[in-house]
Amino acid sequence: MTNLSVNINKIATLRNARGENNPDVCAVALDIESFGADGITVHPRPDQRHITRDDVYKLRPILRSEFNMEGYPDKRFVDMALAVRPTQVTLVPDAPDALTSSAGWNVADNMEFLSQLVDTFKEAGIRTSIFVDPDINTVKAAAKTGADRIELYTKPYADLYPEDPEKAVAPYVEAAEAARRLGLGVNAGHDLSLENLAFFHSRIPFLSEVSIGHALICDALYLGLAETVKRYKSLINN
Repeated sequence: MTNLSVNINKIATLRNARGENNPDVCAVALDIESFGADGITVHPRPDQRHITRDDVYKLRPILRSEFNMEGYPDKRFVDMALAVRPTQVTLVPDAPDALTSSAGWNVADNMEFLSQLVDTFKEAGIRTSIFVDPDINTVKAAAKTGADRIELYTKPYADLYPEDPEKAVAPYVEAAEAARRLGLGVNAGHDLSLENLAFFHSRIPFLSEVSIGHALICDALYLGLAETVKRYKSLINN
């Protein structure tokens, strides 16, 4: 079964727009769990423009599902992860001022750095995932770090999907199958949606997890949050 982890950054963005606590990020996260999500994802950034450090510390003890903390692993991020012990840390190569994730790691060029991080998190009992593009050599390098999983950056798939679904998904199938042969779990995320998720999952049915935020929250404006979580779950359970 493929897990659905809901990224709640956009809930925090809405809250932060007024400087108060509406919507309540913790309450929404618990609701999302009750609606059937298998996990909650947060991406705390240095400027705290959406999920804040305080959110991370408040969420960890109340969540019953898997807690995925993603971000660029600077010292502050690493220290926070070691303090809260999320289920999974996803290492993302974002610059501090990045609007959103836009590429995976060049793992070969960062082998020592990533390997040390993986060792650090494994010692703490935290599952590690490395955010990568669908490139077989990169997947092979990720396996050498000792990471538990990779997360495939799926925006290029989402961009090409309306024009040519088979062409869009082909490099992801190849990369995912290579990862599985190497003993890596395979996650996926970025711009997966109600329109393109089912096809992606049909070609890579052994996905461990999909992490979805922006599209899911946008859909919830029209469908409601409970119905939206239900629909996304149905696409990866069929």
